[in-house]
Amino acid sequence: MFGSLLCAIHCALLPLVLAIVPTLGLGAFSLIDIDQGFTVFATLLGVTTLSFGFRRHRAFHAWAFLVPGLALVWLASFSPLHDHSVWHVLMMVAGGASMATAHFVNLRLTHLFARPHGLRAPR
Repeated sequence: MFGSLLCAIHCALLPLVLAIVPTLGLGAFSLIDIDQGFTVFATLLGVTTLSFGFRRHRAFHAWAFLVPGLALVWLASFSPLHDHSVWHVLMMVAGGASMATAHFVNLRLTHLFARPHGLRAPR
């Protein structure tokens, strides 16, 4: 969830940073491709975290949020939509929110599985 929170902060602040950088004379820095690196990082983090969680709870619920979220983020980062338009921002925010939801669901399922058998909620 921390990685998804960082993604949300990044997506919210990047347009401001891109607007401020030229006024500071720092136009030589290529900050536009940071989101591509972060997309790869978020993918590795999400797949690894949910894989470990799945080994404990054996439920695919979290994957139903992670896969569409990753698809949106990858499409927005590695397609012609990577022009930082409104569509790019909307897809990145929706994908990040879906990935954050996946981490939350995975956490809840892991905690539910860790309870003693008699205290588990019915499915």
